[in-house]
Amino acid sequence: MTNPLKDFQLDRSTIQFIGKDLQRPECILAERDGTLWAADGRGGIMKIFPDGEQELILQKGLGENVAASFEDRYVNTMGSLPNGLTFDANGDFLIANFGTDRLEFMKRSGESRVMIDNIDGRPLGKANFVTRDSKGRLWLTVTTQTIPWTDHVKINSRDGYIALIDDKSIRIVADNLCGTNELRFDAKEEWVYVAETTSRNITRFKVEDNGDLTHREIYGPSNIGGFCDGIAFDSYGNLWSTLIMADRLVAITPEGDLLTILDDGQPENTAILDRAWEEGKVTPELMAQATGTLCPWMASLTFGGPDLKTVYLGSLRGDRIPYFTSPVAGLPLIYW
Repeated sequence: MTNPLKDFQLDRSTIQFIGKDLQRPECILAERDGTLWAADGRGGIMKIFPDGEQELILQKGLGENVAASFEDRYVNTMGSLPNGLTFDANGDFLIANFGTDRLEFMKRSGESRVMIDNIDGRPLGKANFVTRDSKGRLWLTVTTQTIPWTDHVKINSRDGYIALIDDKSIRIVADNLCGTNELRFDAKEEWVYVAETTSRNITRFKVEDNGDLTHREIYGPSNIGGFCDGIAFDSYGNLWSTLIMADRLVAITPEGDLLTILDDGQPENTAILDRAWEEGKVTPELMAQATGTLCPWMASLTFGGPDLKTVYLGSLRGDRIPYFTSPVAGLPLIYW
C-alpha cells in the first residue's frame, strides 16, 4: 500500500473552522458524536457541540483565570492554564496544568481536584501532557523544572521528564529530556514517542511490561525543523507533528522521511527565531513575533469525525479551531 501522505498537499481553501472566542485551545479531545472539548486559558474546558454551540466549563474551586496578557499567560504562566487533556475511564478529564504545575481531575460538570503536585516532595515542574495506556496507567510529561520556564528555551536545559502513575505510585521513567511535550504510543504500545520541543526532535523508548522505558533513540530527523509540540499517529504509521511558532504541520513516515503538510508560518520571523535557537538567544519577544494566521502558535492535532479522517488543530494563541479532511484515518486513541 502506498503511503497516503506521499503526494498529499493540503489545499488551504478546504480548511474550515469551528468554535469562537476560544482562549488558548492548546489541546482538543474529540468524541464519536462530533463533540469537541478544548483546553481553555480561563481555567477550564470548552465544550463545542456538533452544531457549533459551545459551553465553557470552568474548574470549580480554582477560580476563573483572568490573566490574559501575553506576558501573564505565556511568559509568567499565571493562574490555571489547562494544557494536555485526556479522558479517564469514566469519560471525565485528566488535565496537565501548565499554570498550576499539577495533574488535575475535572468532572464534566466542573468539579475539580488536585491529583498530583509533587514527586517525593519535589514540585512537578511544568506539567504539559497526560495520557492513558491500555493497562490503565497514566503517563505524564513535564516540560522543564527551570524557573522561569522561558529560561529553559534559551539554555536548552535537559530537566524535563516522563512520569508513570499507577495505582501504587508515581515514578520518573525517563529524564534528561529537553522540553518534554506530547507523548503517544504506537498501535501495539510497544514503543512510546515523545516530542522534545526545545531540542527539536522526536524521541522514542521501548515500553517494558513494568512500565520501564528502554532503548532510547531519536525517531526521524535529529532536527525536525522547528519546535515540535503536538504529535499523533495515523493508521498507516505516519507520525504527525505540529511545529509551534513556525506554525507548520509535518509528518515523519515509517521510513523516517519528513513530509510537510501545511506551512502557515512567517518565513522571516521564523528564520530569526531559528537563528536565535542555534545561538542560545531565544527570548519571549522573538517567540511572540513568530506566528501564523490560520492557527497561531499551532500546538496540537487531533483526529476525529466518524471515520477519524477529520484533523483538528489546537493552538496557544488562536480563538477558533481549524479543521480539514486527511487522506488517511488517525490511529484510534484509548478512549475512542
